[in-house]
Amino acid sequence: MKIHSFILIVEGVDIHEQDVFDALYEAGCDDALVATTNGIQHLDFGREAASLYEAISSAIADAESVDGLRVVRIADPDLVSMSEIAARIGRSRECVRLWVNGKRGPGGFPAPLNNPHDRYRFWRWSDVEGWLRGVLGGEPWSAEDHLRAAINAALELRHHFRQLDPRDRPDLRALAGPVLAG
Repeated sequence: MKIHSFILIVEGVDIHEQDVFDALYEAGCDDALVATTNGIQHLDFGREAASLYEAISSAIADAESVDGLRVVRIADPDLVSMSEIAARIGRSRECVRLWVNGKRGPGGFPAPLNNPHDRYRFWRWSDVEGWLRGVLGGEPWSAEDHLRAAINAALELRHHFRQLDPRDRPDLRALAGPVLAG
């Protein structure tokens, strides 16, 4: 068994209320630090489990067994700015800016996740890393990184699915296929 570290971002009830705090402990979240940073409630886990998936999925189930608490996402090390990209690969921000703008390198840098006209743009590290691997070489993204990204995508889809008009849900089920079955 290995200890897996991750942070769940949660919404709903105030996790610092004594009864909620106690309920989290009783639900099995005794391996989590309960905290709020910059107004964002989160549970920092060090969970022992056979696999990362088992650790994360059991933590989500435990946290969501507390009335009024919803897990929104795993704190995402996958979302990066140009500065973060530069820091991760040991290059200058200017170098990354030139890649982004197609003025250096082979072109085809991944599109940002937000509006490209926004002052601050963000990319998915897995997309950038794949592009960089083609340009600079290197090891592929780890299976655990892909798993975290996939769990986040599922949590995001679950959140938006609940907000849909029920008449639109069949269309989304058809688009997403078996992911939303059931």
